Amino acid sequence: MVVLAILIGLAGLLLHWWTVGRFVQTTNDAFLQADQVTVASKLAGYVEAVLVRDNQDVRADQPLVRIDVRDVQARLDQANAQVAQGAAAIGQAQAQIALQDAQIVQAQAQLAAARASLAFASGEVDRYGPLVQVGAETRERLEQLRNNRDQASAQTQAAAAQVLAGQRQIGALRTHVQVAEAQSQQALAQARQARHAVDDAVIRASLDGRIGDRSVRAGQFVQPGTRLMTVVPVQSIYLVANFKETQLGRMRRGQPVEIRVDALAGQRLRGVIESFSPGTAAQFALLPANNATGNFTKIVQRVPVRIRVDAPANLRTRLLPGLSAEVSVDTRHLSASACDGVRCRDAGR
Repeated sequence: MVVLAILIGLAGLLLHWWTVGRFVQTTNDAFLQADQVTVASKLAGYVEAVLVRDNQDVRADQPLVRIDVRDVQARLDQANAQVAQGAAAIGQAQAQIALQDAQIVQAQAQLAAARASLAFASGEVDRYGPLVQVGAETRERLEQLRNNRDQASAQTQAAAAQVLAGQRQIGALRTHVQVAEAQSQQALAQARQARHAVDDAVIRASLDGRIGDRSVRAGQFVQPGTRLMTVVPVQSIYLVANFKETQLGRMRRGQPVEIRVDALAGQRLRGVIESFSPGTAAQFALLPANNATGNFTKIVQRVPVRIRVDAPANLRTRLLPGLSAEVSVDTRHLSASACDGVRCRDAGR
């Protein structure tokens, strides 16, 4: 009877292995992870206040650290003053252009008067020339008229030169306006940069999560890029399991996963395969292995597999990045969704 019971037990185990066990792939090389964000400063300065505590839950856009902003505020005030100065320079140049336009109109009127005087003086010389030849007028009178004509010609040339100078002065003044506008744009850019620096003096959380690795303290001097703390999105925990390459033959996205987290003392969670790494873990190492030189020893590689964790709310608060887990993937179901749209040639197995 004992032998019969043993044989029945072995048969049951063999049947379970044949129908279930051989399709379940298991690994204990699995760890919970989260896409944590490092909080760093964008500007140099003294920390005025730290607004959160260790392990505190925070919301997105919540203030975390405030840096002394007095030096940055002074740069902003200086930039705003330069903006106002540039606007005043533009207004002054435009007023000079308007004044120069009026002076050009005046010069053009003077040129017209000079041309009229020249025409009159030239006509007088033409009329009195024949009279002098016949003795009806004196030569002195003709010389005086010629002198008047020459003076009118000189005045006409001077008026024309004054109009030309005024027109060229307009071009120079317009260049001054362009220079003032460029300086104003530069001042505006500096003001925007200083305003951003003032805003950056208050460092905010970029996502919901929990504060960890808080190393910043009030009164500390920080440089741009200084690591202050880490925000861990504990509500978005996922699992990365490193399966051997020999275990991936029947694995597909969407297959169900059973998870046993060491910290939960026997609690079993459910999950789903989300994606596979585009390469083995060795491919992303700092110093990838080079198997093309020397003696070669084959080592089974591992591929990271990302798994979504479906945990109830009372357990999710206890799931933390870095905790170890044991993962079992049921590969019996090779449906279209599990195959990620790829025809599974071994779906009938």
